[in-house]
Amino acid sequence: MEPATENEWDRLTSSSSDGEEQAASDGSSSQFNRQQHVAFLMMMYESLPHHYQYQEINRITLAHFAISGLCLLGALDRVDKDAVSDWVLSLQAHPSNKADLTNGEFYGFHGSQSSQFHPVDNGVLMHNGSNLASTYSALAILKAVGYNFANIDSKSILTSMRNLQQHDGSFMPIHFGAEKDLRFVYCAAAICFLLEDWSGMDRERAKAYILNCQSYDGGFGLTPGSESHGGGTYCAVASLRLMGFIEDSVLFKNMSSSIIDLPLLLSWCLQRQAADGGFQGRANKPSDTCYAFWIGSVLRMLGGYNLIDKEALRGFLLTCQSQYGGFGKCPGDLPDLYHSFYGYTAFSLLEEPGLNPLCAELGMTEFSALGI
Repeated sequence: MEPATENEWDRLTSSSSDGEEQAASDGSSSQFNRQQHVAFLMMMYESLPHHYQYQEINRITLAHFAISGLCLLGALDRVDKDAVSDWVLSLQAHPSNKADLTNGEFYGFHGSQSSQFHPVDNGVLMHNGSNLASTYSALAILKAVGYNFANIDSKSILTSMRNLQQHDGSFMPIHFGAEKDLRFVYCAAAICFLLEDWSGMDRERAKAYILNCQSYDGGFGLTPGSESHGGGTYCAVASLRLMGFIEDSVLFKNMSSSIIDLPLLLSWCLQRQAADGGFQGRANKPSDTCYAFWIGSVLRMLGGYNLIDKEALRGFLLTCQSQYGGFGKCPGDLPDLYHSFYGYTAFSLLEEPGLNPLCAELGMTEFSALGI
C-alpha cells in the first residue's frame, strides 16, 4: 500500500466536470456493485492515493480496511497473504528483556514504519509508538489472511497491555499523554478475545467503566456523562459481549437480569434510523454510511436487527455508493476507505448475496473470527 501522487484515483477525480462529482455516488444504481468495489479496494491495496498521506501514521488501519474489505467481498485470493503477514509482523514492538514488560510501556503494533524507530546500540527502543488501535488492526489483518497466531509474541502484548488500564477500568491507547475512553476498552477486549487470553485486562473493572458510560437515554457515551454516540454504544455492547457479560440475542431472553438497561438501549438504537433510511450517530445529526454498521451491529448483537427498515437502509446505502466502487460518508460524497469498509459490513449485515457473513462483535468476517 504505497502512496502515489498520480494514479487511477487522480485520473478519475481530476478529470471530473462540475456535475460528475455528484455522479460519483448519486444513487443511480439499484444494485450492490461488487466488481467495482473489489477494483476500488485493489487500487487502495496496491497504491494509496496521495490524499491519504496525512494518515500515514495509521497505515495499518487503512490496510485493515482494504484487506478485511476484500475478505468481506470474497476476493482475498487477489492478495499476497505471506507478504501481508510479513509486513504486519514487522510492525510489532518487542521488549529488549522481560523487565521491560513492566516498565509502563505497551509492546503491541505500530501504525506504520514512520512511527517505528530502530533500537540504539544497547537494544533499548528510542521511542515506542505502538498502540491499542493499531494492534487491533494488525490482529484483524492477520486473522483475515489466516496467519497462525501461535507464532505471535502474545505474551509481550498482553503483559504490557495491563500497563494501559486505568484505575477506573478504562484504557489509554498508548503509555503516555493520551485520552481514555470506550474505544480503547473495546480494542483491549478484542485483542484479548483474538489472542484467547484475558490476562491482559481486568474485566470486572472494565465492565464497571462501561456501565458508567450508559446515558439517561439508553445509549452510551465514549466517557461517563458524555452524550450517547453510535460508536461509543457499539464499543460498549461489543466489549460486554466479548467479555462474556451479555448473552447473544439477549432481547429474546430474560432482559430483567441484564446488567444494562436494555429497553432504553433498544429504543435509542431504533430512533437512530432516520427518515431517509440511514442511521445517524447522534440525535439531530445527518445519516452517515458508517453508522449502518455501528448501530446495526448493536442491534444484531442484541437480537433486534429485524426491527429496522432494511429496505430503506439498503436504499440509503446505495445512494452513498460510488460508480467507481466504494462508499462515501453521505449521498454525493466521493468514496473513502473508512466509509467503504463500513458500507461493506453494513451490506453483510443485510445479507447481501456474494458477501461473507459478518462477526458483529469483532468487525470482521465470521470465517476470520473462527480462523477458517
